[in-house]
Amino acid sequence: MTEIAIAPARPRFNWANFFRRVGWLETVGIVGVLLITLVALFAPWLTPFDPQLRVDAAYLPPTLAHWFGTDEIGRDLFSRVILGVQYTWLPGLGVILFSLIFGSIIGLIAGSAGGRIDMLIQRVIELFLVLPSTLIALAVVAALGPGLFNTMIAIAIFWWPWYARISRDEIRRLQKRPHVEAARVAGVRGPRLLLRYLLPGAIPSLLVAATLDVANIIMTMSLMSFLGLGQPAPAPELGAMTSRALDSLTVYWWLPILPAVVIFFMCLLANLAGDGIRAALRGA
Repeated sequence: MTEIAIAPARPRFNWANFFRRVGWLETVGIVGVLLITLVALFAPWLTPFDPQLRVDAAYLPPTLAHWFGTDEIGRDLFSRVILGVQYTWLPGLGVILFSLIFGSIIGLIAGSAGGRIDMLIQRVIELFLVLPSTLIALAVVAALGPGLFNTMIAIAIFWWPWYARISRDEIRRLQKRPHVEAARVAGVRGPRLLLRYLLPGAIPSLLVAATLDVANIIMTMSLMSFLGLGQPAPAPELGAMTSRALDSLTVYWWLPILPAVVIFFMCLLANLAGDGIRAALRGA
């Protein structure tokens, strides 16, 4: 039987009209996220001073020489915050990427297989979703030992089910679409049907969920770091820097406040960017 060419479903996304579909605030968020990513990637080359070495007197307030002041041993706080963005932002993106890929694959299998396989995978997903994920993640890190990689593992274990559920639901919905039915009639089966006709249609929903999840991941990783379960000192993690300086809040306010403000703006820009991408995909 001759296979009929059927146009696959593709993500409804047009780069040419992208910024026309989002407001100026969301555009600020998208540009901000791109800048944060660049800062995280090139952080060691952007720090004006060595983040680990004493460069001036201790407890200096913010000045033109030291924009964020100096810490308890005279290290430049601005340099440490820049490196702290790398310790927080890139691992957060890594957790999102792993969860997105792994969860999407699990959802593809469940949605396309149906029957008992789908039922079994759904029960596993529901089990992960009803567990107190943050508490268990804390327990996992406590058992494995403090460290950035262990924190990423603990969070990723409980993050992928959300993407698996979205992927599964999208695949089940797309299987009833006319272009998929036409592809089946034309003889398209197996991995080709999944990858060419089903997965592209699920990508927009997965992408929106991932972009909106960045802020949640950043907050969760910062919480772990704040509780002392992140990278051991003297690594400049933003949450740990805030936690260690809380006793100095009323005297040397810049030590806990400025790293926390950076976390706040990272989450704010990530949420704005997620809203912008959602608006662009829905308006395509």
